[in-house]
Amino acid sequence: MNDSRVYIPNRIYFRIGDVAEILAVKPYVIRFWESEFPFVAPDKASSGQRVYRRSQIEALVLVRQLLHIERYSIEGAKKKLTELRKAAKLKEAMMALVRSSDDVLDAHSTDAAVIKIGSIVSKEEIPAMAAESLKEKLVDLQKLIREPGVNVPGLK
Repeated sequence: MNDSRVYIPNRIYFRIGDVAEILAVKPYVIRFWESEFPFVAPDKASSGQRVYRRSQIEALVLVRQLLHIERYSIEGAKKKLTELRKAAKLKEAMMALVRSSDDVLDAHSTDAAVIKIGSIVSKEEIPAMAAESLKEKLVDLQKLIREPGVNVPGLK
Protein backbone atom coordinates (compact mmCIF):
# COMPACT_ATOMS: atom_id res chain seq x y z
CA MET A 1 0.00 0.00 0.00
CA ASN A 2 1.52 3.33 -1.02
CA ASP A 3 0.19 6.23 1.08
CA SER A 4 0.78 9.56 -0.64
CA ARG A 5 -0.66 11.60 2.22
CA VAL A 6 1.68 14.02 3.99
CA TYR A 7 2.68 13.71 7.65
CA ILE A 8 2.81 16.99 9.59
CA PRO A 9 4.59 16.71 12.95
CA ASN A 10 2.62 17.80 16.01
CA ARG A 11 4.17 21.24 16.60
CA ILE A 12 2.86 24.77 16.99
CA TYR A 13 5.13 26.56 14.52
CA PHE A 14 7.26 25.54 11.55
CA ARG A 15 10.01 27.40 9.67
CA ILE A 16 9.92 27.61 5.89
CA GLY A 17 12.66 24.96 5.60
CA ASP A 18 10.54 22.55 7.66
CA VAL A 19 7.51 23.25 5.48
CA ALA A 20 9.57 22.77 2.32
CA GLU A 21 10.70 19.33 3.58
CA ILE A 22 7.17 18.32 4.53
CA LEU A 23 5.81 19.35 1.12
CA ALA A 24 8.87 18.14 -0.83
CA VAL A 25 9.23 21.48 -2.64
CA LYS A 26 11.82 24.26 -2.56
CA PRO A 27 11.26 27.24 -0.22
CA TYR A 28 10.95 29.65 -3.16
CA VAL A 29 7.91 27.66 -4.35
CA ILE A 30 6.22 28.21 -0.99
CA ARG A 31 7.03 31.93 -1.10
CA PHE A 32 5.47 32.12 -4.58
CA TRP A 33 2.33 30.30 -3.40
CA GLU A 34 2.05 32.83 -0.55
CA SER A 35 1.86 35.61 -3.13
CA GLU A 36 -0.85 33.81 -5.12
CA PHE A 37 -2.86 32.35 -2.23
CA PRO A 38 -2.96 34.98 0.58
CA PHE A 39 -4.73 32.66 3.02
CA VAL A 40 -1.51 30.62 3.38
CA ALA A 41 0.65 33.65 4.24
CA PRO A 42 2.69 32.89 7.37
CA ASP A 43 3.14 34.93 10.51
CA LYS A 44 6.49 36.60 11.09
CA ALA A 45 8.65 35.90 14.13
CA SER A 46 10.31 38.81 15.94
CA SER A 47 13.42 37.93 13.93
CA GLY A 48 11.44 38.45 10.70
CA GLN A 49 11.52 34.76 9.82
CA ARG A 50 8.37 33.14 8.40
CA VAL A 51 6.58 30.86 10.85
CA TYR A 52 3.72 28.64 9.74
CA ARG A 53 0.92 27.13 11.78
CA ARG A 54 -0.38 23.63 11.13
CA SER A 55 -3.54 24.96 9.48
CA GLN A 56 -1.43 26.93 6.99
CA ILE A 57 0.59 23.82 6.16
CA GLU A 58 -2.61 21.83 5.64
CA ALA A 59 -3.74 24.52 3.19
CA LEU A 60 -0.36 24.37 1.44
CA VAL A 61 -0.70 20.59 1.14
CA LEU A 62 -3.97 21.14 -0.71
CA VAL A 63 -2.41 23.83 -2.93
CA ARG A 64 0.43 21.44 -3.78
CA GLN A 65 -2.07 18.69 -4.57
CA LEU A 66 -4.02 20.93 -6.93
CA LEU A 67 -0.98 22.43 -8.69
CA HIS A 68 1.54 19.58 -8.78
CA ILE A 69 -0.56 16.42 -8.69
CA GLU A 70 -3.87 17.36 -10.33
CA ARG A 71 -2.09 19.85 -12.64
CA TYR A 72 -4.43 22.81 -12.14
CA SER A 73 -3.28 26.24 -13.30
CA ILE A 74 -2.96 28.93 -10.60
CA GLU A 75 -6.33 30.39 -11.66
CA GLY A 76 -7.91 26.94 -11.80
CA ALA A 77 -6.62 26.12 -8.30
CA LYS A 78 -8.01 29.42 -6.96
CA LYS A 79 -11.39 28.62 -8.51
CA LYS A 80 -11.35 25.07 -7.08
CA LEU A 81 -10.46 26.37 -3.60
CA THR A 82 -13.32 28.90 -3.82
CA GLU A 83 -15.72 26.10 -4.81
CA LEU A 84 -14.55 23.93 -1.90
CA ARG A 85 -14.90 26.85 0.52
CA LYS A 86 -18.45 27.64 -0.69
CA ALA A 87 -19.43 23.97 -0.39
CA ALA A 88 -17.93 23.89 3.14
CA LYS A 89 -15.61 21.07 2.05
CA LEU A 90 -12.28 22.87 2.25
CA LYS A 91 -11.20 21.42 5.62
CA GLU A 92 -12.34 17.95 4.54
CA ALA A 93 -10.25 18.20 1.35
CA MET A 94 -7.19 19.32 3.32
CA MET A 95 -7.49 16.58 5.94
CA ALA A 96 -7.83 13.87 3.28
CA LEU A 97 -4.25 14.69 2.25
CA VAL A 98 -2.71 14.67 5.75
CA ARG A 99 -1.51 11.62 7.68
CA SER A 100 -2.21 11.33 11.39
CA SER A 101 0.32 10.27 14.02
CA ASP A 102 -1.45 6.90 14.24
CA ASP A 103 -0.86 6.36 10.52
CA VAL A 104 2.85 6.97 11.02
CA LEU A 105 3.05 4.54 13.94
CA ASP A 106 1.24 1.94 11.82
CA ALA A 107 3.72 2.41 8.98
CA HIS A 108 5.47 -0.83 9.97
CA SER A 109 2.82 -2.62 7.91
CA THR A 110 3.91 -0.85 4.70
CA ASP A 111 7.03 -1.20 2.59
CA ALA A 112 8.12 2.41 2.99
CA ALA A 113 7.96 3.46 6.64
CA VAL A 114 8.02 7.09 7.68
CA ILE A 115 10.55 8.02 10.32
CA LYS A 116 10.13 11.22 12.28
CA ILE A 117 13.31 12.68 13.75
CA GLY A 118 12.70 16.06 15.36
CA SER A 119 11.12 18.14 12.65
CA ILE A 120 12.57 16.06 9.82
CA VAL A 121 10.33 13.61 8.04
CA SER A 122 11.97 11.37 5.48
CA LYS A 123 10.71 8.37 3.54
CA GLU A 124 13.21 5.56 3.32
CA GLU A 125 13.17 1.85 2.89
CA ILE A 126 13.93 0.58 6.40
CA PRO A 127 13.30 -2.55 8.42
CA ALA A 128 9.85 -2.31 9.98
CA MET A 129 9.73 -1.17 13.61
CA ALA A 130 6.77 -1.88 15.83
CA ALA A 131 5.09 1.01 17.66
CA GLU A 132 5.85 -0.62 21.02
CA SER A 133 9.56 -0.61 20.29
CA LEU A 134 9.41 3.09 19.49
CA LYS A 135 7.48 3.80 22.69
CA GLU A 136 10.06 1.91 24.77
CA LYS A 137 12.90 3.91 23.23
CA LEU A 138 11.08 7.17 23.93
CA VAL A 139 10.58 6.19 27.57
CA ASP A 140 14.32 5.38 27.83
CA LEU A 141 15.20 8.75 26.30
CA GLN A 142 12.88 10.53 28.74
CA LYS A 143 14.62 8.77 31.65
CA LEU A 144 17.99 9.83 30.29
CA ILE A 145 16.86 13.45 29.95
CA ARG A 146 15.34 13.57 33.45
CA GLU A 147 18.25 11.80 35.12
CA PRO A 148 21.44 12.31 33.08
CA GLY A 149 23.58 10.18 35.40
CA VAL A 150 21.37 7.10 35.08
CA ASN A 151 22.65 4.31 32.85
CA VAL A 152 19.86 3.35 30.46
CA PRO A 153 20.40 -0.06 28.81
CA GLY A 154 20.66 0.17 25.04
CA LEU A 155 21.57 3.88 25.04
CA LYS A 156 25.13 5.14 25.10
